[in-house]
Amino acid sequence: MSEIRLRQWSENDEGLLRRGNTPEMTVHVGGPETEAQVIARHERYLRFWETNEARCFVVVDGSESLGAICSWKTTWRDQEVLEAGWFIVPEAQGRGAGSAALLLLIDDAREHAEDTRLLTAFPDEKNAPSNALCRNAGFTLAGKRAGVFRGADLMMNEWVFELQS
Repeated sequence: MSEIRLRQWSENDEGLLRRGNTPEMTVHVGGPETEAQVIARHERYLRFWETNEARCFVVVDGSESLGAICSWKTTWRDQEVLEAGWFIVPEAQGRGAGSAALLLLIDDAREHAEDTRLLTAFPDEKNAPSNALCRNAGFTLAGKRAGVFRGADLMMNEWVFELQS
């Protein structure tokens, strides 16, 4: 692996969402999306840059697209926070791309978060790789919460990272 970088989501990245939309890749988020949902997600990722609702990136190694990582504004425990979410395609997993991408996203959040103090992530408690990413990036486990995502009942870990120290 060369140097991981983040690139702004673009018109040409819809296929990356399909690569990450397999039963194996979506087991912890309620399963695959329909084709219409994939198209809608792609359009949201593009629109988010225009509206400043979120910052969605492609995780890149050289010219290879390895996954996606985003941060968006939300409310957690009655405070405005940023939430992070990501995926790395199976053939790139275990090579450090997710860890590198999350650290780059933290840097981006620090630069663009304005008054937001916290970056959060809420992986399913059974999603060992995503929980390890949070722990290794310096997030603190603040608790657990039940929730529904894509129609699936999940028990999620609540990870928190202090952006402004």
